[in-house]
Amino acid sequence: MKKLFLGLTFLLTFSLVYAQPFSREFNQFHREDSITFPAKGQILFIGSSSFTIWQDVSDYFPGYHILNRGFGGSTLTDVIDRADQVIFKYAPRQVVIYCGENDLAVEGGEKSKVVVQRFKKLFCMIRDHYPGIPVTYISIKPSPARANLMPQMVEVNAKIKSWLSKKKHTSYVNVYDAMLDENGKPMEHIFQKDKLHMLPAGYKIWQKLIAPVLTPDANK
Repeated sequence: MKKLFLGLTFLLTFSLVYAQPFSREFNQFHREDSITFPAKGQILFIGSSSFTIWQDVSDYFPGYHILNRGFGGSTLTDVIDRADQVIFKYAPRQVVIYCGENDLAVEGGEKSKVVVQRFKKLFCMIRDHYPGIPVTYISIKPSPARANLMPQMVEVNAKIKSWLSKKKHTSYVNVYDAMLDENGKPMEHIFQKDKLHMLPAGYKIWQKLIAPVLTPDANK
């Protein structure tokens, strides 16, 4: 009976642990860190799936040491709640953020004002830990699957850009406009079949826009 109880307790605990949101991604981060903990002074990419699936991001930016800690489906709140795990356990020389799109897309959707407030909270948390390092925000991209949210995307992007313009050591990367066709609609050919995640053609657009704002190694 005791063995049965212990067995059930173990199964319940196991289920609770592995049923946690983003458990697969964070288990992978833990495995990677336990094998070789990331060196200090890398450029840290954080945010949602547009970073998560960019597994060859370092190939797009040769000469830069990039640590990708994006986790798919995340909102700004998710990043804030897990900041100790994806930001503050490392010692980056720059933080690059792509997040906010999922905040607008969740069931019911979040208002633009709320999304901007969440970004400001995350930014201030980063500043408290790393007062002088550059922080870069990648604008919300115009995913065809979420074309109905484009007005809100434009509003969030504009407000964050304006707010960051008054902060030192920051940059804003406008990928939104670069991903529109001549009619102002999202370029569907740079997206996967789900019309949400990008193909390499989309990341090549990002590459050209992000490269100029990356901070070189201090030793270069």
